[in-house]
Amino acid sequence: MSFWDAQPANALPSAGRRDLAGLIGALLSQLGVTRYAMYVQDYGAPVGWRLAQADPAAVTAIITQNGNGYEAGFTDAFWKPVREYWQDQNPDTETAVRRTLTLDAIRWQYLHGAADESVVSPDTWHHDYALVSRPGNDLIQLRLFADYASNLPLYPRLHAYLRDSQVPLLAVWGRNDQIFAAEGALAFADDAPGAEICLLDGGHFLLESHLAAAAGHIRGFLGRTLP
Repeated sequence: MSFWDAQPANALPSAGRRDLAGLIGALLSQLGVTRYAMYVQDYGAPVGWRLAQADPAAVTAIITQNGNGYEAGFTDAFWKPVREYWQDQNPDTETAVRRTLTLDAIRWQYLHGAADESVVSPDTWHHDYALVSRPGNDLIQLRLFADYASNLPLYPRLHAYLRDSQVPLLAVWGRNDQIFAAEGALAFADDAPGAEICLLDGGHFLLESHLAAAAGHIRGFLGRTLP
C-alpha cells in the first residue's frame, strides 16, 4: 500500500513533508513514544528524515526500503517530468505528472522490476487507483509532487545526521527499482557507519514480491542492533 492510500480527499491542506512530520511527531508525543526504530519507504522517507533530525536521540535504528536520501537515487526517466514540474508548474508539466495517477502507471509502479509478476496481487494497484481517484485527491498528489523538491536541500543535513549519530541503518532495496535506483541504497554506506545494504531482485514495492526475504533481513538487523 502506498502513502497515497492513507489520505482522505479533504486532508493535508498544504500537503508538505514538514506538515506530515509535524503531525506524526505530535502523535508520537501524545502516545508517549520517546524511543523507536524507524521504517521508511518512498514518500515516507523524507518525513522520517525530518523526524530523526528533529530528535536524533529518539531513533534507535533506521530501516529504509526504497526510501531515498541521495541525489544518486533519482532515476532520470521517472523524475525528469517531475523535475520539470518543480521548475515550472504549467498545463504541460502538470499533464506529464498527472500521468503517474493513471491505472496503467500505478500498475507499473507495483510490477516493474519483479522477476515474477504473478506474485503481485492486482488488488494492490486497483485499490491504490480507486483511492487516488477520489474527488479532489489529484490536487493533493500534485502538491505532494511539487513539495518533493523541498527534500533535496535537506539531504546534506541528513548525511551529517547519519555520520554524527552513528544510528544503525539497513537499506533493503529492490535492485530493479526504476523510481529510486539501487545507487540510492548504496549511497547510505558513505555516511552511515556500518550500514547494511541488501539489494533484492525486485522493484519499487519490494514487499509485494519479496516480503519473506525482506522481513528476514529486517528481523536479523533488528536482532543484531537493538538490545
